[in-house]
Amino acid sequence: MKKHLYLISPVFFLMSLLLFSCTSNPSPTPTSKSQATSEVSQLTPTLGKRSLRVLTHDSFNVTKSVLEKFKQEHNIEVNFIKGGDAGSTLNKVLLSKDNPPADVLYGIDNTFLGRALEEGIFEPYNSPQAQDIPDQLKLDPVLRAIPVDYGDVCLNYDKSFLAQNNLLPPQSLDDLTKPIYKSMLVVQNPATSSPGLAFLFATIGKFGENGYLDYWKKLLNNDVKIVNDWETAYYVEFSRYGGSRPMVISYASSPAYEVIGAEEPVKEPLSAALTADDTCFRQIEFVGLLKGAQHIEEAKLWIDFMLSVPFQEDIPGQMYMMPVNPQAKVDERFMSLLTIPQKPVELSPKDIAEKREQWLKTWTENILR
Repeated sequence: MKKHLYLISPVFFLMSLLLFSCTSNPSPTPTSKSQATSEVSQLTPTLGKRSLRVLTHDSFNVTKSVLEKFKQEHNIEVNFIKGGDAGSTLNKVLLSKDNPPADVLYGIDNTFLGRALEEGIFEPYNSPQAQDIPDQLKLDPVLRAIPVDYGDVCLNYDKSFLAQNNLLPPQSLDDLTKPIYKSMLVVQNPATSSPGLAFLFATIGKFGENGYLDYWKKLLNNDVKIVNDWETAYYVEFSRYGGSRPMVISYASSPAYEVIGAEEPVKEPLSAALTADDTCFRQIEFVGLLKGAQHIEEAKLWIDFMLSVPFQEDIPGQMYMMPVNPQAKVDERFMSLLTIPQKPVELSPKDIAEKREQWLKTWTENILR
């Protein structure tokens, strides 16, 4: 997931090399509290071992035993560098294109794919593991960026709050502008949040370039609250966690996390996701071999690993996204709690790359004032 926009400073990079440490930060997509590596450390390479540097967004997580199997099988020490959210991670590479901070980049999604390809930061790699990935997820035909997982940014709502107030859940994006839902919605600023950007794209795809601003002005008239990040929206403003807003932009998998990630047993989620047609935006996350990589063969092995069944089956429980490998089995409990949108809003990577900055500028000028 995700979830969840946007420089590795030379000082920070040098410090990370000297200290060989990397701390896991809160992710825009919830991560499991059991079996997961809550902190993936950069370790001093053992004598005789090959090494690899992997730059990821802060949502990355993998079960320790799954990672150890890769490391032992290939005799590779993997050094992870956390880069922030998707936009920040990409910026770190763009600021050091001639001397990339890593060999592999994971976590660029389709909201930033066009920019990454335009900047030419990836080398094509036709991984043998990529042949079975569904074509609709392969947004780069020459596989400079290879899909790893996908998930949907959707409206989430507090079921108990609505029930106690005798309100039916909204059934469409248009419903969010109705007076009965006044002061109930919190969203993220698309200029600073990955889910916020996905929701903006959902409104553009649904209402068109000539209609999305009118829709946002209706949301303003209905007292929508705009915050900078997912954590604030979900864990501060959302009524499920003590806030006053019973509707929030999050992920289709967030209700499942309420049950699977709960410290105390929970029978069913107390929130739900609106997954009706044309209400969600699908995020696809990619991995790529960076140009100028120091450890090319190791990088290719890592990409193969991320597409392999063991890693793919680990994704739902650690990052709450869906695997792209059709051979990967997804835990039945997770699937029973998840509703996958059948018709998410779509925008082409080309349109996103060409128009994203103008869309953001126009939105900021008209909505944030």
